[in-house]
Amino acid sequence: MNVSEIRRRFPILDQEVNGQPLVYLDSAATSQKPLSVIQALNEYYSGYNANVHRGVHTLGTKATDGYEGAREKVKTFINASSTEEVIFMRGTTTAINTVAQSYGHANVGEGDEIVITHMEHHSNIIPWQQLAKVTGATLKYVPLQEDGTLSLEDVRETITSQTKIVSIMMVSNVLGTMNPIKEITKIAHDHGAVMVVDGAQAAPHMKVDVQDLDCDFFAFSGHKMAGPTGIGVLYGKKKWLNNMEPVEFGGEMIDFVGLHESTWKELPWKLEGGTPIIAGAIGLGAAIDFLEEIGLDAIEKHEHHLAAYALEKMSAVEGMTIYGPKDPSKRAGIVTFNLDDVHPHDLATVLDAEGIAIRAGHHCAQPLMKWLNVSSTARASFYLYNTEEDIDRLVAGLVKTKEYFSDVF
Repeated sequence: MNVSEIRRRFPILDQEVNGQPLVYLDSAATSQKPLSVIQALNEYYSGYNANVHRGVHTLGTKATDGYEGAREKVKTFINASSTEEVIFMRGTTTAINTVAQSYGHANVGEGDEIVITHMEHHSNIIPWQQLAKVTGATLKYVPLQEDGTLSLEDVRETITSQTKIVSIMMVSNVLGTMNPIKEITKIAHDHGAVMVVDGAQAAPHMKVDVQDLDCDFFAFSGHKMAGPTGIGVLYGKKKWLNNMEPVEFGGEMIDFVGLHESTWKELPWKLEGGTPIIAGAIGLGAAIDFLEEIGLDAIEKHEHHLAAYALEKMSAVEGMTIYGPKDPSKRAGIVTFNLDDVHPHDLATVLDAEGIAIRAGHHCAQPLMKWLNVSSTARASFYLYNTEEDIDRLVAGLVKTKEYFSDVF
């Protein structure tokens, strides 16, 4: 994997920030976009911008082919059994909310259980909180091990015959923990529960096979995998999607509308109300082409190397606390940390002055922050365009930040 060549395909990386070459270490929040994705969006808007499915004119036909062609690419990318199982949505948040509001409201009642973990992103907590409030179900949490991993024994003890939904992220956006989703799915199914997977931090970085995982629902976002913002995917097994009622009603998803009754189109369109995210889907298709050209296995291997390198170099900085698994083989390319006596926001500000972009805050994971006994943390996240030199710049910036605050105080 030639990282130097890959970097040249990302125009935004060739710039200075505050007089320093940009080091972008915030891909867990959103990834940068290769030129091929940017060009795909430009080609759609400048060459065949039209609505899909309805028109028979040339531009409409080309737009429809591009939109539905992207769905076929997603099907192959995650190994869904059919394009009917691929629903385009605004992102992971919308996808999980749709499952909670449609499948959840129809299948969860008083006395039932919904199981999640303390490490979940708010987008995989709040929808289930709201569902539990409305239905009278109980929301349960699988406890975390000291290193921020999950024990399958704890999973077995938490999931019961009353559990209807288990919803867990495949990779933690804070700890970098890679969860054993296939094994958890089997436990859920053994108890008659469905498995929902937040794949936002997994799909961009490793090969995902939803049929092998056997999960019932899988959600991910385009903007974290070199694609545009505002586009994401809900995968669902056809047997569940067929029985789900839409949560948005209007154009595109209807079959027949009368004065008092209406019927819906077949999958996947019945769950895609309104004008679809046409440009976003086309851009996502271009991003998938790009990632598959590089190879997901190569990307995952590269990020594991960077995580191991970062753990080694950052651990040598005095006053450094790193959260999550110490074993780099158990984590993705995310390192979340704190530096003694320096607030994460101050740290991120000083690093920005050095041209280094990291994330600081609670990372939409306040329950996890409470579990870690901190109010906020700093986070460096890596992608296929990052290098060891980027991490060396980060470590040098951390040392400089520590020296600066030592002098001030």
